[in-house]
Amino acid sequence: MAPWYESARFYHIYPLGLCGCPRENTFEDAMTQLARGAAERGIEPPPAPFDRLATWAEHAAELGFTAIYIGPLFESSTHGYDTVDYRRVDSRLGTNEEFRAWVRHCHELGIRVVVDGVFNHTGRDFFAFRDLREKRWDSWAKEWYRGVNFDWQGPFGDGFGYEGWRGVDILPALDLANQQVRDYLLDVAQFWLEDFGIDGIRLDSADVMDFEFLRQLVGRMKALRGDFWLMGEVINGNYERWLNEAHLDSVTNYELSKAIWSAHNSHNYFEMGHNVLRLFGPWGACQGAHLYTFCDNQDVDRIASKLDDQADLTPVTVFLFTILGIPSVYYGSEFGIEGRKGQGPAADEPLRPALDLAALSAPHPEIPPLVRALNAAKAARPELSWGAYRELLLQNETYAFARVLEAGHPENATGGERACVTALNNADGEREISVGLPVDAASAAVVAGAADVELDGGALRIRLAPHAGALIALD
Repeated sequence: MAPWYESARFYHIYPLGLCGCPRENTFEDAMTQLARGAAERGIEPPPAPFDRLATWAEHAAELGFTAIYIGPLFESSTHGYDTVDYRRVDSRLGTNEEFRAWVRHCHELGIRVVVDGVFNHTGRDFFAFRDLREKRWDSWAKEWYRGVNFDWQGPFGDGFGYEGWRGVDILPALDLANQQVRDYLLDVAQFWLEDFGIDGIRLDSADVMDFEFLRQLVGRMKALRGDFWLMGEVINGNYERWLNEAHLDSVTNYELSKAIWSAHNSHNYFEMGHNVLRLFGPWGACQGAHLYTFCDNQDVDRIASKLDDQADLTPVTVFLFTILGIPSVYYGSEFGIEGRKGQGPAADEPLRPALDLAALSAPHPEIPPLVRALNAAKAARPELSWGAYRELLLQNETYAFARVLEAGHPENATGGERACVTALNNADGEREISVGLPVDAASAAVVAGAADVELDGGALRIRLAPHAGALIALD
């Protein structure tokens, strides 16, 4: 039986933003911090963060998602990535006990929980860096960080210099080549699995992470739980380096993410189709891999803001859920909300807004029902998780492909070939296309999206409205 994550549908939450937490952590309890922040803004205090997160988990389950990626969660000073304590949930969100209860609630809803693993750097208030600041050359922690040098002065007057993560001085870079550092972080990962019962870790900036550390992490976590999911954030580089050498289960498919919005804006589906073949085609580097597929996240503009015509949210969403990969939707984007990266220290805040589900005005109310239908189809049709990709038609503004699951595949219980067809129209006008049937079929039915379909001998005729998309089940 295939592991759970190969057929998962992810809902992505940035909790500090969603819950309206203050930017600066005073390390008091969550409600005290929320009340103070609300008073400063002249608004009513929001609900307890894990109460709000429970509501959003229920929303994700109602839409048919099977996993939540949530993070960062570690105790931190500001945005969540300047870690203060790896074994405590951020005080602005609540307590370890509350998070543990929230994970149980998610599991009761049938939702797996994956957290952020921020292991390349810490904050300046992390215990090891505090020891280094206090004891300097006498500190054991001088070996924990990269570039520690007592012959020059850093920007904070510490009496020494050090390497800031990607030049950011508030994020001292850990030396993951140091086995003591590795052992500490391996114990942290094991703690989150055993104490909270999480189901996986998304590794922040895995594309520049020490490969020996990755191998040790995979070995430790898979020994503890064979189906524990380890996914790496990879922005640059050839994905197979991490899928093969480090044996991660998945990596972020930034390459396809860019192609999705760019192809729609330029009315050029060849960009998407060629990208899929480059990754997954006969000579593709990622054949058989289940990459983490997304349109937006906490670091990039919302998909609704990236599209020149927001009517394209429909074909974009259909493609996201039916192409090869593990689909992920960033909180709020199922409603088509907008958000663009700003400037300065708070540049990412527009991408990470506080949202009240009950009061949320949906700019695109047509998208949640589409997401629900696509999730249901992916749950019912194993070819959408394990089926091979077969291109049926590729033009500038129309694109059709099939997912075909051969007879005898371990996840195919029907005894014969199974197939679904995805059809997309990016044009401003209606389009009618005809494609060859990828498998023998007696019927064709639209199970998500909208189209008029008709079987015509060995062909499938599809009529699509402008900026439309449809998933068609063949039986």
